[in-house]
Amino acid sequence: MRAHMLVAAAIAAPAAAQEVPPVDTTAATGERAAENAVRSAVDAFGTSIGRETIGLYNSDNVRGFSPTAAGNVRIDGLYFDQVWGLNPRLRRTTNIRVGLSALGSPFPAPTGIVDYAFRTPGDKTAFSLLAAANQWGNLAFEADANLPVAEKLSLGLGGAVFDDRFYNATRAGFWQLSAAARFAPSAALEIVPFVARSEGFDQTGPIFLPAGETRPPRLPRRLFTGPDWARYRGVAFNTGALVKWQVATGWELQGGLFRSLFDDARGFANLITGVTPDGIGSQLIIADPPVKFASTSGELRLTRTIPDGPRAHRIHANVRARAGDRRFGGSDVVDLGQTSIFARTTAPAPAFSFATQQRDRVRQWTAGLAYEGRWPGVGELSLGVQKTQYRKRIGLPDELPVATDASPLLFNAALAAEINPRLVAYAGYVTGLEESGIAPGNAANRNEALPAIRTSQRDAGLRLAITDDVKLVAGVFDVRKPYFNLGANGRFDALGNVINQGIEASIAGPVTKRLSIVAGAVLLRPRVTGEGVALGRVGPRPVGAISRRLELNADWRPALLDGLSFDVSASHRSTETATVSNGTVIPRRTLIDLGARYRFELAGQAATLRLQVENLTDLQGFELRGAGAFDMIAGRRIGGYLTVDL
Repeated sequence: MRAHMLVAAAIAAPAAAQEVPPVDTTAATGERAAENAVRSAVDAFGTSIGRETIGLYNSDNVRGFSPTAAGNVRIDGLYFDQVWGLNPRLRRTTNIRVGLSALGSPFPAPTGIVDYAFRTPGDKTAFSLLAAANQWGNLAFEADANLPVAEKLSLGLGGAVFDDRFYNATRAGFWQLSAAARFAPSAALEIVPFVARSEGFDQTGPIFLPAGETRPPRLPRRLFTGPDWARYRGVAFNTGALVKWQVATGWELQGGLFRSLFDDARGFANLITGVTPDGIGSQLIIADPPVKFASTSGELRLTRTIPDGPRAHRIHANVRARAGDRRFGGSDVVDLGQTSIFARTTAPAPAFSFATQQRDRVRQWTAGLAYEGRWPGVGELSLGVQKTQYRKRIGLPDELPVATDASPLLFNAALAAEINPRLVAYAGYVTGLEESGIAPGNAANRNEALPAIRTSQRDAGLRLAITDDVKLVAGVFDVRKPYFNLGANGRFDALGNVINQGIEASIAGPVTKRLSIVAGAVLLRPRVTGEGVALGRVGPRPVGAISRRLELNADWRPALLDGLSFDVSASHRSTETATVSNGTVIPRRTLIDLGARYRFELAGQAATLRLQVENLTDLQGFELRGAGAFDMIAGRRIGGYLTVDL
C-alpha cells in the first residue's frame, strides 16, 4: 500500500533563469479534464500532474540519488520533512528542480528538489470526478470539490477509493480523504490549512534473492505465491498550514508548518532466498510489530525585495526545523521452508513473537541567509549560507542510545549569464547535510533510519531557446555522497563514497500547434571509492547504477477531430548494477506506452476520456529491490479513465 499511497513553486525567477508553467489551468479542481503532462512540462527532468508522470527523474531518483530520502521535499518552496507524500487531492503538480530550474529556490540542495505545488482552493465553485479501470480489474474513483464559503474563505474537499490488482496478482485496497481551506482576510494575507488521511491494506508480494551472483529465472506473472496472511495494513496522515503575508511594500513573510506520519498496524517482507535456476528457494516472512514514524517540520522565511533601476535584489532570511520520532524493529522471522516460485504457499499464520522495538529520535534546526540579484538582459546571481544543528538518538528503551551530532556550515552559489536573448549559461555549487534513507527489508538492520551525511554538488550548463516555445537545456554535474549498502555482515552500512558525474539534456515544448514533445537523456558515470573497493570487497559501481537513460514523450493533435490527441512515451535504459560486487546486472531495456485522449462535452460539462496501453511490447524483465533482490516489471496493461468537470 505504501508505494501506491505516496505519490506556487519557489520564488519565481526571471525568464532567463526559470520557466514555470501556468498554474491557473494545471490540475486545478474543476479543470482536471485539461490535465496533460506533456503539454504542461517545461523540461524533461520530471513532471507529475494527476495520474501522469513523465521525465528522466522522479521523486526517488535524481542524478542517481533519492531526493526524497535525502529530505529535499518542498511544498510551495517551503521545507517539508516528508514521512508520507501529499496525495493528489492536495498537490496540483510535482516538479523536479535541478540545474537551472533549481535557481529559483534561494536554498537549493544536492540531489535536486521535489517541489509540490499545492492545490490551493479558488474563488469559483467547481467539481471534478474521475473513474478508472483496467484489464486486470483495477477500479478507482476520485472526487474533488472547490467551494467558496464566503468572500474571503474557500474550501477544497477531496476523496478517492482504490481497488488495485498488480502484476504479481497481489491486491490492495485503500481510501483517501482530504480538506483544505483558503482564508484571505486581506489582499496581503493568505492562510491555507489542510489535512489528509489515507488507510488501507496491501498483500505482500515476494522479493527474489538468487543463489550466487546471478539473476532469478523468468518469474511468473499474475501468480501470488502467498501467504495470504502476510498483509500490510496502516494509516497515513498529513496536516499543516501555509501562510503568505505581504508585510509591507518590499517585505514578504512565508511560512509552513507540517505534520506527517504513518502508523502501521502490521507489515511484512516476503523473501524467497537462494533461488536456483529451476525456481526452488527458501521462503522467509519477516513480520513487523506495529511501527510508527512521525515528523513535525516547517520553515519561516522573510524576504526583502529592493528595486535598483532595471535590477532587483532579494534578501532571504529563514529558519527551518524538524522533530522526527520513529519506532521500529522487533521483527519476527518465520521460515516457511523450501518452496517453488511457481507454486502457492498455503502455510497457516503462526503466532508471532516480537522483540523490544528500538526508538529513533531526530531534532534539527537550520538558519539561513540568501541573496538573489537579477538584472534582466544580463543574468542572475544567487548566494546562500546555512547553519544547521543535527541531533540523532537511536537505541532500545532501556539502553544508552547511540548518538549522532553534526553542526556544519552549508553554502550555495549559482550564476546565470544571458549570453544573448536566446542563450543562457549557468553554473552552481551547493553543499548539504542529508538523511541517507532507511535500511531495506532484506537487511539485518531492516527499517533502521541511517545517519545524516555530508553531500556536495557541482553543475553547469546552457539553455537555448530554439523557438519562443521550445527550450533546450544541457548540462554537466558532479554529485558526491557516502555510499550505503549491504555489507558482508548483512547490515546496511556505509561502504565508502560514491561519485556520480554525468551529462543531462532536455528539449521540451510545442514543435507545432499540434505536436508537443518532451525528450531527455542522461549519461552517468557512477563510481564507488574507498577502502572496500581497494580491497575488492565492494565493486567500483554503486548498486542501482544505470549509465544511460533516454526518454521521449510526444503528444499529437490531428486535424481530423477537435479534442482528439494521441501520445507516445518511450524510455530506454542501459544495464543496471544489481549486486555490491558488481557481478550481476539487469539487462538494458526499452519500454513503450501508447495513449489517446478525447476532450468533449458530456451533458454540457467538460470531459476527457483517456485510454492507454502500458508496456506495449509486453516486455519481460526485472526491477531491483535492493542489492541482490529482484522483482519483475509489469507486463502489458490496458486501461483508461473518464474525467468530468462540473
